[in-house]
Amino acid sequence: MNRKPEWLRIPVRSGGNMREVKQLLKDLHLHTVCEAANCPNRMECFSRRTATFMILGDVCTRNCRFCNVRFGLPLPVEEDEPLRVAEAAGRLDLKHVVVTSVTRDDLPDGGAEYFARTVQAIRKADPGMSIEVLIPDFRGDIDALSKVIQAGPDILNHNLETVPRLYPAARPQADYRQSLTLLERVKEIAPEMYTKSGIMVGLGETVSEIEAVMDDLRGVNCDFLTIGQYLAPSREHLPVAEYIHPDRFRFYRNRGYKKGFAFVASAPFVRSSYRAAEMLGPTEP
Repeated sequence: MNRKPEWLRIPVRSGGNMREVKQLLKDLHLHTVCEAANCPNRMECFSRRTATFMILGDVCTRNCRFCNVRFGLPLPVEEDEPLRVAEAAGRLDLKHVVVTSVTRDDLPDGGAEYFARTVQAIRKADPGMSIEVLIPDFRGDIDALSKVIQAGPDILNHNLETVPRLYPAARPQADYRQSLTLLERVKEIAPEMYTKSGIMVGLGETVSEIEAVMDDLRGVNCDFLTIGQYLAPSREHLPVAEYIHPDRFRFYRNRGYKKGFAFVASAPFVRSSYRAAEMLGPTEP
């Protein structure tokens, strides 16, 4: 792939807030997907005193070829982690908190209980804080999903990541239909709960394939959508097939609204939890 185009240049950021957030995370022994996944927005988010907490450790039981999170044998779950996440959210004075995790296929419920405990701990510490969870597929276990739903997050997010044709290359241990069904089940169990999903572009998908994914998501009443440019974390990961021009991101955004999404974030640096609180604000178009 050729050099990154101008629109993918990341400005260097620094400042007290960024250092403060990093120190807080270190003091409380917490992980963020911002750092584990080498997110291009982490400097901006840390500078704005925000972060996406990653529970259940920093080692994933799956080895998706697009992801920078470490693959291997995870360590035991830390029982007090939900309380530490709640403390960090409070000390950062967050109005909206996003909690995700590595995939833990080694746990009987995939870690659903700890998502629920974390939501409950945050609610107890600050009932006014809105909460978004970005969950793995729990191997299609509806009982596990129900545990998370019953804890009452405001938004339940599960990323489809890419189009069905590219799953064998990008997500060989996942199943597109299973992920879509998970989002459908959320609305069946809790119709009032917002659902959200995200996809990457630049892996070789076509415009018609992206539109088909949008249609699938709207078919299960998914409310919110994020679309961002895939950037390979290393040479060992899937290569970038194409750098998508900002004009096409605007096209995807407009198409998403026409298809009925309540909020669409579509731009090169958009990631699943980037400025996530905006989705609970006024919607377009």
